[in-house]
Amino acid sequence: MPKVMLRRTEKGALSFYVAKKDLEAEVSSLEFEGPGKWGGAIELTDGSRFFVEPLDEEPKLPITVRATRIDE
Repeated sequence: MPKVMLRRTEKGALSFYVAKKDLEAEVSSLEFEGPGKWGGAIELTDGSRFFVEPLDEEPKLPITVRATRIDE
């Protein structure tokens, strides 16, 4: 389970960064992004998918969390 950093870019997009893999990509979809729940399945613009344990509310960014790669 790698630690990943999520942050907002200057353009307002959500960025996903894995330091050990030197992978940085924009998030194309986030399973839960509404009030009351944030996180879940994350799909990146390169097609990679990860899972972040959902939080009760959107966190203050940037944030470092543990993510699990979703293999299909």
